[in-house]
Amino acid sequence: MTPFAKTAKTYTEQIAILQSRGLVLADVAFAEHCLTHHNYYRLSAYRYPLTVHGQPDVFLTGATFEQLWALYEFDRRLRHLVLEAAKRVEISVRSRWAYEVGHAHGPQAYENPAFFKPAYLHEKSLTKLDEELERSTEEFVAHFRTTYGMQRPPIWAACEVMTFGLVSNFYRLLAAPALRQRIADTYRLDESTLVSFLHHLNTVRNTCAHHARLWNRRFTVSMRPPTAKPVDVVANFDPTPRPTFSQPRPQAPNKLYNTLVMLAHLMDVIDPPARWRHRLREMLVAQTFPVTIHMGFPADWQKRSLWQELIAKP
Repeated sequence: MTPFAKTAKTYTEQIAILQSRGLVLADVAFAEHCLTHHNYYRLSAYRYPLTVHGQPDVFLTGATFEQLWALYEFDRRLRHLVLEAAKRVEISVRSRWAYEVGHAHGPQAYENPAFFKPAYLHEKSLTKLDEELERSTEEFVAHFRTTYGMQRPPIWAACEVMTFGLVSNFYRLLAAPALRQRIADTYRLDESTLVSFLHHLNTVRNTCAHHARLWNRRFTVSMRPPTAKPVDVVANFDPTPRPTFSQPRPQAPNKLYNTLVMLAHLMDVIDPPARWRHRLREMLVAQTFPVTIHMGFPADWQKRSLWQELIAKP
C-alpha cells in the first residue's frame, strides 16, 4: 500500500498545476474564482475529454479552461433538466400505483404481504416506509394516528412520504403482473420495461440530487431498452448487445442516451406542455464541444423520429 503524501494546494498552486499540464488559462482571475467556489477535485473530473487518451494529466494542444468550465456548466444544466423529469415521473408513478393498488385491494393493501413477493423484500420495504413516516413532519401522518389510531395512513397518503426507491420497490414487488401492467399502460410500456427503468432512474435521480457528474457517466445500474412498445419510440433506443461466449459481460451502452429517450417519452405522456424534449434537444445542439459522443448517443440520433420531428415542429 502506497502512503498518501499529497498536501493541500492553494488556488495559485492549483492554477499552476493546470498550466503545467498544458491547459490554456486566458483569464486566470476567472479560473481562480471558479476554483474558489467549485473545488479543484470536482472540476478535474471534467478534464478527461480534453486530455490525451490514456494520459489524464496531459491536456490536448489548445485545450482551454473555458472549455473545461463549459462542460461543467453543461452538466449542471443537464442535471437540472433530468431531475425535473425524474421528479415528474416519480410523482406520476406513485400516484398511479396508489390508485390502482388501492382500488384493487383496499386502502391498506400495501401492508398485506399476500399482494407482494418475495415476502422478505416486502417486509424490508415496509420497515423503510415506517422510518420515513417517523421522520416525516407532514401533518397528515399525525392526523391519521391521532384521529383513527392508524400506525400507517391509507395508501393514497402513505405514498406521499415514499422515496423514489421505495416507490420503485413497491411497484416491482407487486405479485400480480396484470396489476403492474395496468399501471404501465398509462405510459404505453410493458410492465417489465417500467420495472427496469424505475430501478435505473432511481440511480440517475440520486446522481442529480447529489450534484454528481452526469453527462458522460457509465451507470452500473442500467435500464433494459424496450423492444416492442411504444412502437413509435422503440427505434430511437440504442439496443443493448447480447452476451456472447467470448464476451459474456458485454460493454452495454450504459451511458445516458437511452435514459434521455425514455424520459422524453414519459414527459410527452405526463406533461406535454413542459416541452421537455424540445428543451433537451436545444441544449444538446447548442454545444460546440461534441458532448453527445461521450453520452452514448448514436451518430444518427438527430435523424431518428423522436428528435427529427422537433425540427419540423419547433
